[in-house]
Amino acid sequence: MRSVWKEMKLSSVLLLLLGSAILAFGLYNIHSMSNVTEGGILGLTLLLEYWFGISPSVSGFILTVLCYLLGWKLLGKLFLVYSFISSIGFSVFYGIFEQFDPLFPDIATKPLLAAVVGAIFVGVSVGLCVRVGGAPTGDDALAMSLDRVLPLDIQWIYLISDLVVLLISLTYIPVSKIIYSLLTVILSGQIIGVMQKIQFRKRIKRTLILLLWNQTERVGQRGWRYQPIDRKHLLLLRILILRSFCICF
Repeated sequence: MRSVWKEMKLSSVLLLLLGSAILAFGLYNIHSMSNVTEGGILGLTLLLEYWFGISPSVSGFILTVLCYLLGWKLLGKLFLVYSFISSIGFSVFYGIFEQFDPLFPDIATKPLLAAVVGAIFVGVSVGLCVRVGGAPTGDDALAMSLDRVLPLDIQWIYLISDLVVLLISLTYIPVSKIIYSLLTVILSGQIIGVMQKIQFRKRIKRTLILLLWNQTERVGQRGWRYQPIDRKHLLLLRILILRSFCICF
């Protein structure tokens, strides 16, 4: 277990907590207000309740534990620790947001907007957590595990698993409601995939180089002469340096 603690990075933990906070904010202010259903584990628990009368509190717990155990087997102990951090973070942040009134209480009247905005929150938040190796929910643990053994990008694994559950959900949910859920899972899955491919560190380095490059001027054929950085550029430079320390990829 000591080796796991040594492998942990503060920047990764901070990103896990940031992703958990964004996810909690989106689910509380968007999903819970719009009644847009989900695929994955949540959708499957609703199916089991409809078909067999099994409470989601029971089936959800069992399915989530199984997904995390599969992730531990395929991805290791560090995955389990990071997932625990992100899951606890999600619960804590959701509880905090519940102390305040929803920011968008009328978003249910705009289901298309709710589907798109909800997908952005889920995609970005889960994308951050998955990128550093943590799974805030059982769905993410399952997707990360299958990504390890299947020749598919993770966004397609999310899409396929969610589509299967949502299509089966047509047995008890009207098509008019399912269509917005389909839009949400398609967009969120693709955003998660994009988050895994963005080269944040390279972009930060490139920006720093350009920023410093602009503080020099050519002096004939003899080389470059340093020019003082003004306050505006200095503030931007400090922000970029802080971001580079907080992001570990």
